[in-house]
Amino acid sequence: MSRFTVRRTLLAVLAATAACSMPAFASKDKPVFGFSIDDLRVERWAKDRDYFIAASKALGAEVIVQAADGDSAKQVSQIENMISKKVDVLVIVPKDGPTLINVIKEAKKAGIKVIAYDRLIKTPDVDAYISFDNYRVGQMQGAALMKALPKGSIYVMSGDPGDNNAKLFKAGALSEIDPFVKKGDIKILGEQAVKDWLPANALSIAENVLTQFNNKIDGFLAPNDGTAGGIVQALAGQKLAGKVPVTGQDAELAACKRIIAGTQLMTIYKPYNAIATGAAKLASDLLKGNKVAFKSEKAEGGIEQILLDPTALYKDNIDILVKDGFYTKAQLGL
Repeated sequence: MSRFTVRRTLLAVLAATAACSMPAFASKDKPVFGFSIDDLRVERWAKDRDYFIAASKALGAEVIVQAADGDSAKQVSQIENMISKKVDVLVIVPKDGPTLINVIKEAKKAGIKVIAYDRLIKTPDVDAYISFDNYRVGQMQGAALMKALPKGSIYVMSGDPGDNNAKLFKAGALSEIDPFVKKGDIKILGEQAVKDWLPANALSIAENVLTQFNNKIDGFLAPNDGTAGGIVQALAGQKLAGKVPVTGQDAELAACKRIIAGTQLMTIYKPYNAIATGAAKLASDLLKGNKVAFKSEKAEGGIEQILLDPTALYKDNIDILVKDGFYTKAQLGL
C-alpha cells in the first residue's frame, strides 16, 4: 500500500470519527425534533403533541412524533428509529424510564440532545427535564380530599408503577393526608397502583374494594382524571357517585364535566401549552448553546430541570379553562 493510499485512508477514518461526534444536522436553524410519547390513548398527550409541534414549527424546527401505545419495548424501538433518522433533539415522555437508559446513551453518543418531558428519566445522559411540580400536584390532591373529608376512611390509588411521577404524586398527597391519619381522623383502607393509568384498571380496583368494604369508603385518592373516571363509574354502579369525593388530574374534558355535575371533586390543571412551548424552546436553546434559566435545585440524578406551576380546579374556578382558551363554554356545558 502506498503512502498516499495510507494517508487517504487515515483521513477518511478521522473524518468519520469527527462526524460521529458532531450533532446530527449541520444547520441549527432548521433542526429536527423527535417527540417520543408513551401513550396517545391518554387524552392529555394529544394536546401536548399538538402544542409542541406548533411551537417547534414557530422556531423553524420539524417534528417527528411517535407514540408507543404504553409499550416500553416499542418505545425503545421507536427511539432507535429516530436516532437512525438523525434527529437533533429527542424529547421523551417515557413509559418506563429505566428501560430507556441504554437507548438514551446511544442518542448521547450520536450527539443528540435529550429532554425528559413531564416524567423524569434518571440518567446523566439526559440533558434536561421539564415538567410541572409533581410533588405539589400530589399535595393539592391530598389537601383537597382532606378539606372535603376531614374524617373517615379513604382508599389510595397511585399511577403506573413505571412512571416516576406516580411516586411524586403519591408522596405529595400523603404528606397532606398523613397528619389526619396520625390524629386518628382518617383511616387508609388500602393502597394500589393502577397499571398503565388505564380507567378500566381503576374501575376494576374500585369495584373490588367497594365490595370488600361493603361500600363503606368515604373518599378516593385518584392520581389522574382517567383513573377518576373509572372510580366514578364504580361508584355510580352503587349509586354513590357524587356522595364520595374523588380527586383527579389533567383537566380532561370528561372530568371537568364530572366536576360541574358534582361526581368528581377536583382536578389539576397543567397548562399543556406552557410545557410544550417551553420544551420546544428548551430544545432549540440546548441545540444552539443558549443559556437556559434552570432551577437552582437539580432533579434527582443531578439533571438540570425546569418546573412549572400547576393549578387546582374545582367547580367554582373551572372557568379558568375558558379564559385560557383550553375549552369553550359550549364544550364544558357552561
